[in-house]
Amino acid sequence: MTEKEKMLNQQWFNPRDAELAKARSLAKQACRALNQQGPEPFKKHQQLARQLFGAVQSCYIEPDFYCDYGFNISLGARFYANHHCVILDAAPVQIGDDVMFGPGVQLYTVTHPLDAQQRVTGMELAKPIVIGDRVWIGGGAIVLPGVTIGDEAVIAAGSIVTKDVAAGILVQGNPARPVRQVSAPQAQ
Repeated sequence: MTEKEKMLNQQWFNPRDAELAKARSLAKQACRALNQQGPEPFKKHQQLARQLFGAVQSCYIEPDFYCDYGFNISLGARFYANHHCVILDAAPVQIGDDVMFGPGVQLYTVTHPLDAQQRVTGMELAKPIVIGDRVWIGGGAIVLPGVTIGDEAVIAAGSIVTKDVAAGILVQGNPARPVRQVSAPQAQ
């Protein structure tokens, strides 16, 4: 099994693997192109986003944006990310429709061994992040590996999300805790 296959199957993997290093280099080039655009027409922005993520319905990402691979990020329609967004996408990151990120939002799919002797090996483990439809993540919030955020949830600015968030709930704090219901869950 290749290191990429291990990464995608939520197994410990070596990020220094040549195939993964090349993929990160290509993502850096695509991020640089996206970040260096001026007031380009929306069509040009979408072309650059497709280069990085593949299929994109419509999105707008303010500079500076950074991701590890890009190919693990799935964006729903009308996604907006404010300045300085970071998505470490060693595992899939699924973002629903009509999602908004404030400035400085960070999504981390990667974790490292807690044991120092294991950590020096450089091995990593990635867990997916899923964000539902119509979610708002406030500025400076951080979402940790393995978290699912339900539809219409709101993550308060500066929060650190360590556990799943139910649909229609406002969470805040470090760690993020439920504050109140902000919308009734939609019937399917």
